[in-house]
Amino acid sequence: MKLPPVTCTPVGILHSPLKTRADAPHQGRNTGIVCTAEIFPEYAPALDGIEDNSHLILLCWFDRAERELLQIISPHDRQTTNKPHGVFARRSPARPNPIAFEIGELLKVEGTTLTLRGLDVLEGTPILDIKPYSPQLDCVPEAKDTFWDKKRV
Repeated sequence: MKLPPVTCTPVGILHSPLKTRADAPHQGRNTGIVCTAEIFPEYAPALDGIEDNSHLILLCWFDRAERELLQIISPHDRQTTNKPHGVFARRSPARPNPIAFEIGELLKVEGTTLTLRGLDVLEGTPILDIKPYSPQLDCVPEAKDTFWDKKRV
């Protein structure tokens, strides 16, 4: 089956205190890191009403991630089994299409600049899309993730 070409155009760029991959935490949600999302002027109308949300989902392109790796040993795996897992079974930035799913707390909106807390992105990361986070739709309390369940043990 021949698939149609996929194209994505960034809608903005992230500005972060994190400059290199070595600077990035394994998860940014609880770090308190504050970043700004510079949305390109042509997308300004798409921001109308965004201030009504406390949290946003940003789909980003991790342009400095490794794209050839299909298996990785995560930091948790290094501490336990040291066994590799497929990148689709882990949240590693290394993947064939390094699309990142980031949830950030929206702190401020100034024109086309969004200030967010809790992202683990590098300076200059392209933003592909933004969606409001909805606890009613995006939280699945009965979801099972044995990887994180084992980590807490």
